[in-house]
This record gives sequence, structure tokens and C-alpha cells, in this order.
Amino acid sequence: MAELVRWSPARDMVSLREAMDRLFEESFLRPGLFGGETPASALPLDMFETENDVVVKASVPGVKPEDIEVTVTGDLLTIKGEFKSEEKTEKWNVIRQERRYGSFCRQLGLPVSVDSSKAEATFENGILTLNLPKTEAVKPKSVKVVAK
Repeated sequence: MAELVRWSPARDMVSLREAMDRLFEESFLRPGLFGGETPASALPLDMFETENDVVVKASVPGVKPEDIEVTVTGDLLTIKGEFKSEEKTEKWNVIRQERRYGSFCRQLGLPVSVDSSKAEATFENGILTLNLPKTEAVKPKSVKVVAK
């Protein structure tokens, strides 16, 4: 026998709100779950600005410096490379694999114009450091005020 249930619009609104909360929580608080960056393509980095440079530091442990490609096109910085596996695990029963393997490509917009011909890249202890000098047009210039 069918049971009649009284319709309550407030109950439906609460469930819609809960669904939207879940959607925003999963997509913003835990990125990568919905087709964003995968662990192999994610590249943790820091970017900061000094008076003369834009500095980018990226963590790329286990990658050889010659296997990293850095390009600057206009205001877009691209860092590409590949985390390679040291050994094949085809015969093993893998219980947990958290280290990343595979290629990565990270692109970010630069906050100011940089002179890519004077850029420097150093690699030490798994940290790639890029020094991107600002162009002369964006460097702050002081103007002396003269009283009359």
C-alpha cells in the first residue's frame, strides 16, 4: 500500500543546500578529485616578488636538472618534467604507492612583465629556483620633489 507524504518545500531546500555545500567543499577544499590536477602533474611551488625579480621555487625531488624544461612566453611561466620510477613493480604486490611518477606540467601567470633573456635557474637538493628579472618598465622609480 502506498503511503502519502506531505510535500515540504523547506525540506527540499535544505537538501539542495547540503548538496551545494558538498560540491563546493569537495572542489575547493580538496582539489584534484574532479578532473583537476592529478598527483603526478601537481607541482608544489612558491612564488614571491622582490624589488627587482620574481622568484619561483618548485619542489622536484628525484628529477635530474637536465630533465626539467622551463619556458617563459609573455606573462606565462611553464615548468615541465617527469618523475621517473627507479624500479619496476610488475612482480610485486603493491600495498601503497604514494610517491609520484609520471610527467608534470605546471603553468602560471606572472604578476609582472619579466625579461626572460636574463632569467636564471638553479637546482639544489630537489628545489628548482627561478630568478626572473622584472623589465625596466615595471620597476619602481622615484621622482624627486622640488619645492618652489
